[in-house]
Amino acid sequence: LASIPAPGHGSASGLAWAEGSLWVGQYRERRIHRIDPATGEILRTLESNRFVTGVTWVDGELWHGTWEGDESELRRVEPTSGEVRERLSMPPGTGISGLESDRAGTFYCGGGSSGKVRAVKRPKKAER
Repeated sequence: LASIPAPGHGSASGLAWAEGSLWVGQYRERRIHRIDPATGEILRTLESNRFVTGVTWVDGELWHGTWEGDESELRRVEPTSGEVRERLSMPPGTGISGLESDRAGTFYCGGGSSGKVRAVKRPKKAER
């Protein structure tokens, strides 16, 4: 058992493992941090213009959920710059709180206080 300092003093809103690092979402701070799993050192910080409600990696792509007001999206972002490369908008009033993928084409998202888990078909990975 070991511990490392959490970025934002524990205000994490998601956690994913990829590229030898932990990727930690911070909800109200609108950030995703890449951290060294041995030391907790922040290696990179990606900024978002929306609350970050979950993070996941699938097929070499970084995705995060957003939920602010009546709007939610799943976003594919460039892991070096944070630039949004793709958006999947949810219907108005659909909250996203948490994000994971089955690696077979489906995202699973928590639904906040709705008591539901949502399944969202992931777009096929385009040749880039």
